[in-house]
Amino acid sequence: MFPLVLLIYLLCNSLALVTSLNGEGYALLSFKQSITKDPDGSLSNWNVSDDNPCSWNGITCQEQRVVSISVPQKKLYGFLPSALGSLSQLRHVNLRNNKFFGSLPAELFEAQGLQSLVLYGNSLSGSVPNEIAKLKYLQTLDLSQNFFNGSLPTSIIQCRRLRTLDLSQNNFTGTLPDGFGPNLSSLEKLDLSFNNFNGSIPSDMGNLSSLQGTVDLSHNHFTGSIPASLGNLPEKVYIDLTYNNLSGSIPQNGALVNRGPTAFIGNPGLCGPPLKSPCSSDTGASSPSSFPFLPDNYPPQNVDQNAGKSGKTKGLSKGTVAAIIVSDIIGICLVGLLFSYCYSRVCGVGKAKDQNGYGFEKGGRGRKECLCFRKDESETLSENVEQHDLVPLDTQLAFDLDELLKASAFVLGKSGIGIVYKVVLEDGLTLAVRRLGEGGSQRFKEFQTEVEAIGKLRHPNFVTLRAYYWSVDEKLLIYDYIPNGSLAAAIHGKPGMVSFTPLSWSVRLKIMKGIAKGLVYLHEFSPKKYVHGDLKSNNILLGHNMEPHISDFGLGRLANIAGGSPTLQSNRIVADKPHERQQKSASAEVATVSSSTNLGNGYQAPEAMKVVKPSQKWDVYSYGVILLEMISGRLPIVQAGNSEMDLVQWIQLCIEEKKPLSDVLDPYLPDDTDKEEEIIAVLKIAMACFHSNPERRPAMRHVSDALDRLPISSD
Repeated sequence: MFPLVLLIYLLCNSLALVTSLNGEGYALLSFKQSITKDPDGSLSNWNVSDDNPCSWNGITCQEQRVVSISVPQKKLYGFLPSALGSLSQLRHVNLRNNKFFGSLPAELFEAQGLQSLVLYGNSLSGSVPNEIAKLKYLQTLDLSQNFFNGSLPTSIIQCRRLRTLDLSQNNFTGTLPDGFGPNLSSLEKLDLSFNNFNGSIPSDMGNLSSLQGTVDLSHNHFTGSIPASLGNLPEKVYIDLTYNNLSGSIPQNGALVNRGPTAFIGNPGLCGPPLKSPCSSDTGASSPSSFPFLPDNYPPQNVDQNAGKSGKTKGLSKGTVAAIIVSDIIGICLVGLLFSYCYSRVCGVGKAKDQNGYGFEKGGRGRKECLCFRKDESETLSENVEQHDLVPLDTQLAFDLDELLKASAFVLGKSGIGIVYKVVLEDGLTLAVRRLGEGGSQRFKEFQTEVEAIGKLRHPNFVTLRAYYWSVDEKLLIYDYIPNGSLAAAIHGKPGMVSFTPLSWSVRLKIMKGIAKGLVYLHEFSPKKYVHGDLKSNNILLGHNMEPHISDFGLGRLANIAGGSPTLQSNRIVADKPHERQQKSASAEVATVSSSTNLGNGYQAPEAMKVVKPSQKWDVYSYGVILLEMISGRLPIVQAGNSEMDLVQWIQLCIEEKKPLSDVLDPYLPDDTDKEEEIIAVLKIAMACFHSNPERRPAMRHVSDALDRLPISSD
């Protein structure tokens, strides 16, 4: 009997253990069961044997009731169960940067005390349920970087306490609901960018008096005019309306005054300041446009034709014309005599004798100095530099020309833009020196302006230009030396390379983020918001810790000025074909200039073949190709059977044929299959970057923000 009693006792105890977990714990266990992948074991201590879930990872309780679920960036793969709505005291949900899919369950909004719902960086889809109106206390709603679609429910205006509304980078359509402004007057952050919203911008948005930072409505399909009421927004608010279908004149009041053109570009129908296209009603008046225009009656042809007939306009008499001609001739003769006297009597002073009695020209190299027309010291700078100066662009420069010329030098690569040397000074300092070639046009002032502008660029993801040297037969650019070669070599290897260590996914992602940050700096924070124009993996150099450094900015322009690149056209270089690539020597790290093909170099935006003036959207396109290159491991020109196509065409073909992701991925990434969702996210970003319509490509700051939301995981 004793064993039987013991067995019954144990069964009762185990039953008590099973049933000891409270109802909220079971609701959370249903959430755990909806997750099919938890690679980091983030929910490993969610056990049925506990009395309550308050000690579980990511769970916060107050008075033994669940008030917060926070499990961000844990690679959780699954869907959101409706049981979460049964947590009546739930206040905060943060599941950002995971891999949740499926729709947003309407039952979730039964947790009516919810104050923040942060789900950005997942793969959720479907529409936002109308039941969101139940969340009267909701302050933060961040659904960005998902696949939500459909229109924004009109019931969202019932969430009157909303402070942050971020719906960017989804597929929302339709118009914004009426009453958006008056009902959501507590909003401090509003980001609706990169969606498909259409219709007009509600005029009542001017009532959002609490907004701060940037109100981002860019990259949508908003139509009609810009409501003048937007000027009622706080003056410190930046309103981004770029890349919509807005039209009409830009209101000049309140927060809309003194905004640069970058807030309105991509709307062909907009006119008036600060844009350079005047509105039709302004063409007859003085326009604030920086482009001067001629009045309709210019040139005044009727004046000459009708002057003789009307008698109102008389020509000069023959005597007056003769007097003018004679006085001009006398003036020219006097100037000529003065110049001749000065040259023969004073410029000879510049000729001196050396100790052996032989003559030489003052200043050397056969240059005479005429004292009649002596320039002041600042104006003769270019002449002095032409002869002997190494010009520093960095106040901390610790070497001079003699040290540079005496240093050990090794050839790194050769191209149509000169030779690149690795130079090691006596004190161990290592530099990269590019020699631009000999001869050519001697446009020093132009060269000086360009090179000093490049020298002002200072960013961790740009190669720094430290100094330059110019003479009649020598032009040198001195850069920091970047030790780990180019990104192209790191992805594809180099001919003759015995061993090849492929880049892991985490390192590739780090490089992607660094390049993006460098381009954001170039486009938005550099002195003149420059365009690189020749971005490719060969021009990305890798530092000690594999951090990327963008190089060769402005190089084509400098080479053209210096006369060292006769075959270079518009700063665009055509990359090697794959079969030619294998024939190059191991030391060639710089792409060779070759004849243009119909494919270009694989990095060029389609419009670059037609438009002369570079655009920042060219760089965005090229960056998208680099992302593809890093994901697929393929060259920018792909060999497909007997034909060639560029990498963008190839990936589009793969998508059309519904090929599996494994056919697209670099074969050197077999151990990173657990990062498929991250790779897909980057692939989506790349596809946005090489959109055929430049206006639909995102700005680099949006790209950088999207990448920053992807974690750099350790290997």
